Amino acid sequence: MKSLLSSKPVLWFLFLFNAAVAAVAPFVVDGGQGVMTAVGMGVVAAGAGVSLVRDMGAAK
Repeated sequence: MKSLLSSKPVLWFLFLFNAAVAAVAPFVVDGGQGVMTAVGMGVVAAGAGVSLVRDMGAAK
């Protein structure tokens, strides 16, 4: 499972999908639930983004 989650296509999907949901959630879901959804999805997107940047640095 770890090798699947650390593959580049999965990381790109996690980064892009979660970033899009984080950007849209406060406008679609009202109140605190929308804000917390955005924060949670943003954390996942940031983690995937950091993994992508770390992999780019290791590839050089």
